[in-house]
Amino acid sequence: MSPVKKVKFAIAGCGSIGKRHLAVLDAEPNAEIIAICDIDEQKCKEQSALYGNIPYYTSYEKLISETKPDIINIVTPHALHAPMTIQACNKGFNVLVEKPMALTVADCMAMNAAADHNGVKLWVVKQNRYNVPVRLTKDAIQKGMLGKIFMVKCDVLWNRYQGYYDDSPWRGKLKEEGGALFTQASHFIDLLVWWCGDVVDVKAKIHTYNHVIETEDTGNAVLTFSNGATGSLNWTTSVYNKNYEGSITIIAEKGTIKIGGQYLNRIEYWDVLGYPLQEGVEFIDKPNAYGKYQGTSSNHDKVIEAIIGGMHADDTNIVEGFEGMRSVDAIEKIYASARKPE
Repeated sequence: MSPVKKVKFAIAGCGSIGKRHLAVLDAEPNAEIIAICDIDEQKCKEQSALYGNIPYYTSYEKLISETKPDIINIVTPHALHAPMTIQACNKGFNVLVEKPMALTVADCMAMNAAADHNGVKLWVVKQNRYNVPVRLTKDAIQKGMLGKIFMVKCDVLWNRYQGYYDDSPWRGKLKEEGGALFTQASHFIDLLVWWCGDVVDVKAKIHTYNHVIETEDTGNAVLTFSNGATGSLNWTTSVYNKNYEGSITIIAEKGTIKIGGQYLNRIEYWDVLGYPLQEGVEFIDKPNAYGKYQGTSSNHDKVIEAIIGGMHADDTNIVEGFEGMRSVDAIEKIYASARKPE
C-alpha cells in the first residue's frame, strides 16, 4: 500500500489564530506547509524561522500566483475573508476560511458561487462542533432523545480590555470586524442554528458601555428558530477582569442540558430520559497545546484531520460553505433588529 500523499497548505494571515493554524498543521503528519503570507513582514519572518524557514510572502496576490497548495487557509481580518476566498477559488484552490465566513450573507453567497464555479471546496472553521460536550448533545438531538426542544439560552460573558481593540487596526471597527457577535459569539450561534434550525424571528438590543469602539460590547436578543424553539442570547465583552462564562442551556421535552465552562468545554448539567452520561468519565475539553503553540480552545486539529480525510477519501463532516453561511445569516438578522429605528 502506497503512503498517503501529504496535503499542501498555504496560510494567509500570521496573527494569533494564524499562529494556531501553523502549529496545528506543523503537528499533523499528513500536512505540509508550503508558504505563509502576511502584510507584516516581521510576523512572516518570525513564523518562518519557527517552522524551518517556510517561504513567505507579504503580497497575497504573489502567494496565489507563485505557489501551488492544495488548500489555502484564510486567517485574516473578517472583512478580507470574502475577497481573498473568491480570489483563491478563481485560481483553482480549495479554501479553509476562519470564522466568521464573511460579514454578510451576500458575501457568503458570492464565496459559495466562486467555489462552485471553479469546482473547488470551501470549508469554514467551526472547531467547537468537535468539543466532547457538543458532540454528545448533537448525538442526543439526532437520536430524538430530547424530544421537542422548547427553549435554548446562550450566554457569552467575556472580558476584552481596551488594549485588545487599541492594539488592532480592525477590531472594534464596524466595517472591518462587524461586531462582537462575529468575533466572540459566532461559534455559539453556529451551534444554536445547527441544533434548532435557522433564525426566523428576532428582537435585539445592543449597547457600547465599556469601550471606545465603533461596535457594540453588550447585547441581548430573543430568537425564534425554524424548529419552533425560542431562544435568548446574551453577549458582552465587558465582564470585569477575565472571561466568566460561555454556555448554552437546552430545555426540551425529555431532557435538560447545560454546556458551560469558558469555551463550551464542560457539561455542567445533563438530565436526559433514557440517556444518562457514562459514569466515571470526565466530559471536559481542555485547551490544546499544538507543538510550538499553546491555544485557548480545543479542536482546530480535528478540523484539519477532517479536511485531510476529505481530500483523500472525498468524505468529511467538516462545515462547508453553505452550512457556514447559516450563522452569518443569523447574526445579520440580529444586528438588523438591533439597529432598526424604533
